[in-house]
Amino acid sequence: MRRMIPTTFSSKFQGAVSMNALRCYVSEFISTFFFVLAAVGSVMASRKLTAGDVTGPFSVLIPATANAFALSSSVYISWNVSGGHVNPAVTFGMAVAGRISVPTAMFYWTSQMIASVMACLVLKVTVVEQHVPIYKIAGEMTGFGASVLEGVLAFVLVYTVFTANDPRRGLPLAVGPIFIGFVAGANVLAAGPFSGGAMNPACAFGSAMIYGSFKNQAVYWVGPLLGGATAALVYDNMVVVTAAEDDRGSSTGDATGV
Repeated sequence: MRRMIPTTFSSKFQGAVSMNALRCYVSEFISTFFFVLAAVGSVMASRKLTAGDVTGPFSVLIPATANAFALSSSVYISWNVSGGHVNPAVTFGMAVAGRISVPTAMFYWTSQMIASVMACLVLKVTVVEQHVPIYKIAGEMTGFGASVLEGVLAFVLVYTVFTANDPRRGLPLAVGPIFIGFVAGANVLAAGPFSGGAMNPACAFGSAMIYGSFKNQAVYWVGPLLGGATAALVYDNMVVVTAAEDDRGSSTGDATGV
């Protein structure tokens, strides 16, 4: 048994550095770069349009709309290549569910993090009159409460991703990314004024890196990663009907004439 462990890990690592895997990493980089550029850029655009008023409804409505459209597009363009994760929480959920290997997940994370930093760097260089915004916790929220909220939001998002990826639903290719974008936009509308509605550790990390402050960064990692893992476990173990259960159900239906 001891000899099988390194062989298994070695095979997984070799698969993580294959040409097909490299295409996935490039796809994740491109899609994450586009999403973060639009998500963080929309906050900067809303500040410009509202003359810096961060308390008005448009300060949430504009980023929420941008998140919905950008995530739908980003997931769609990488859907058939890398799976359209665009989010370390989604990748973590896929790894927990055993759909991708741990080495592959680590490379996914690396691509997503670098893409986020690069997108925020582009915003910093091009929009010189503004600082790159970071996700902040509202005064009436505690760090624990914000982490729980981000975790719940990530649960909903990752659960939707797993549902959209389920081939048994027979959804057309473009439908899944649209619903994923919808739930992301709804989450930003619901939680934007309180925790920022990040749901994405890479997006929070990139903006914090360029801004130069990692305050409360754990909120945007612990919550989303736990929420994503929980969504993966719930969907795969409690919601999805296994092949054996499906066969039993079919046999019962045939026997009763239903």
